[in-house]
Amino acid sequence: APPSWIRGGWGRSRAVRAEPVGAPERGRDPARPPPPSPKQSRTAPRGDRAAAAATERAKLHSHQLPEPSATMATAPYNYSYIFKYIIIGDMGVGKSCLLHQFTEKKFMADCPHTIGVEFGTRIIEVSGQKIKLQIWDTAGQERFRAVTRSYYRGAAGALMVYDITRRSTYNHLSSWLTDARNLTNPNTVIILIGNKADLEAQRDVTYEEAKQFAEENGLLFLEASAKTGENVEDAFLEAAKKIYQNIQDGSLDLNAAESGVQHKPSAPQGGRLTSEPQPQREGCGC
Repeated sequence: APPSWIRGGWGRSRAVRAEPVGAPERGRDPARPPPPSPKQSRTAPRGDRAAAAATERAKLHSHQLPEPSATMATAPYNYSYIFKYIIIGDMGVGKSCLLHQFTEKKFMADCPHTIGVEFGTRIIEVSGQKIKLQIWDTAGQERFRAVTRSYYRGAAGALMVYDITRRSTYNHLSSWLTDARNLTNPNTVIILIGNKADLEAQRDVTYEEAKQFAEENGLLFLEASAKTGENVEDAFLEAAKKIYQNIQDGSLDLNAAESGVQHKPSAPQGGRLTSEPQPQREGCGC
């Protein structure tokens, strides 16, 4: 499961009730003196503090697909596979809007810039197999690149997005592609997406030149619109079809940690299977 500080899906964050200033701690006798402040407490040895900090960093930056527990391993799932996706590209190209349109089938007119990463999931169907997509939406700002690069590892698919009305976002694709090639496994499926296809009158990048770039670099390609929903489903599904094909022909090793794919036990007959967006209850992703 993603770290607790990452707001996954599109649910609500849990509210925390504030205690009045100066109020005694719950369950403690007000007559008794309060416990010593951190300054009065005995300081832990430097080695212990460093080890604790390292452990905490490892927890925060461990983004491998979660391993099932012994109890979970015997339980049936309503999907057969998990595919990890990342969405990359310049700031403002509509990465978060594409994710929201795909998972919620809604357009966010006022989509805030992503800080760090956001997370969403949805179950789809490919060749009769139910597949859960775990989708990591990364920030496009340069100051977050060092953080978001850690999420590339173990990605089965990458959606590389540019804005057809802003040539600068297209010109930066080579840099994004270099990161994707260097930080993911050789079998990661990369699809190039020209977003904002509904703004044809403002087009600054032709379909033909983007298609040629994709062909020269071995990428899947399509144009889409997060606003109208045009080709948004296809963008995520086409990448999943290619990943599943790689599984079937043996070019993708499911036992490799960096494959970005997990195989799960199938649900029993009559289990709840759906390709509709699933409600998220892991915190707000907007």
